[in-house]
Amino acid sequence: MKDENFLKANNARHMWHPMTHPADSLMNPPKIVTGGKGVRIVDVDGHSTIDAVGGLWNVNLGYSCEPVKQAISKQLDVLPYYSTFRGTSNDAIIELSVMLAEFFEPENLTRAFFTSGGSDSMEVALRLVRQFHKIRGEAGRVKFISLKKGYHGTHTGAASVNGNANFRLQYEPLMAGCYHIPAPYTYRNPFNESDPERLAQHCLAALEDEIAFQGAGTIAAFVMEPILGAGGVIPPHPSFMPAVREICSRNGILLIADEVITAFGRTGGWTGSRHWGVKPDIMCTAKAITNGYFPFGAAMLSDEIAETFENDKAGKANVASGYTYSGHPVGAAAAIACLKETLRLKVNENAAARGTQLHNGLLALKDKYEIIGDVRGGHGLMSALELTSDRATKAPVAPATISKLHEAIYRAGVMVRISGPNVILSPPLVIDAADTNAIIGALDEGLASLA
Repeated sequence: MKDENFLKANNARHMWHPMTHPADSLMNPPKIVTGGKGVRIVDVDGHSTIDAVGGLWNVNLGYSCEPVKQAISKQLDVLPYYSTFRGTSNDAIIELSVMLAEFFEPENLTRAFFTSGGSDSMEVALRLVRQFHKIRGEAGRVKFISLKKGYHGTHTGAASVNGNANFRLQYEPLMAGCYHIPAPYTYRNPFNESDPERLAQHCLAALEDEIAFQGAGTIAAFVMEPILGAGGVIPPHPSFMPAVREICSRNGILLIADEVITAFGRTGGWTGSRHWGVKPDIMCTAKAITNGYFPFGAAMLSDEIAETFENDKAGKANVASGYTYSGHPVGAAAAIACLKETLRLKVNENAAARGTQLHNGLLALKDKYEIIGDVRGGHGLMSALELTSDRATKAPVAPATISKLHEAIYRAGVMVRISGPNVILSPPLVIDAADTNAIIGALDEGLASLA
């Protein structure tokens, strides 16, 4: 590995970083992470921090998960790659498909279509639901409805159902036939409604209205995250997703649950859909499926969808989608080991306990610091602080202020994620009580530095 002088001299010089302006990376050189152990990362200067980002919502088991590392190494020695396109498979991916069918049995999701990541999983889901309706003779069902503030990836189809203009404007026109309704975001919404249950009803009425306007027979699927993640950690009222399920079922619309973030324990339930008591028709997964150690994902399909495809006699069910790395044997081996370790450690239970601890700590910080306009979380280890320059008007804090805060928290020993005026927290699900308190303490120290 090159020395630190080389790394610093070439930082952001010959690569563009995702989700930022190229010039910003040159003016504000990114942190160079060179090591990770447990729930901590180390930068090029030897500065150690608790990773309260969890990689990017995906390192649920931390950076020292030996079973996954060993599985990857062993699989590289046996079969480093082979295609799963028509006519070939591999032993690891067959074993994983059975394990996932067992894991997602409560959601009645029994078939997996393997991908290279979350955006791939969503892209496949959007294609398959349109195909599903064509097989059944409803070719007019081609439209999608999703939530504003939702995030579903960066491929053209996935970006089209995104509900955040930041991921859309510079790439339009995107895929036609995608429509959005307000998210159940109590802090900011067009109904000026702060009661979560009443807001959920307003959003559900908007969904019913949009279905009526578009025509139920033209809509293929509704797309939602059980808890909105990148949009600022927005948990809906418990009544919301079950009511969405009922509306979709009543209108012949499929429900796609984007669980790239929420599957495998992050909400305190094994999935976000299970957390709300809902069975989606398709669930998109990735991220924690391999603990971030290998790019991998899966779109999980219900029995109804699977049987519609498998029983087709007209040739309409030929799946003309797939990726070179679909069902990669090394990714499959990593996912097998990761799922076994995830279940053994019961990380969902720790996520629930530590999530409550973290949420309570953030609420105490809100009482202490006027700059915190809103605290969101309380459902496992996904939380956010929304910062304002004025609580009364909810005016967002200046970018320079939040950048200063980010650096102060980092110097205090914790890496957090900044998204607009939000400080987002999604630490590994194996974090303990002491490190959770340390995150709260570093936030306290950072916020105090702004005074």
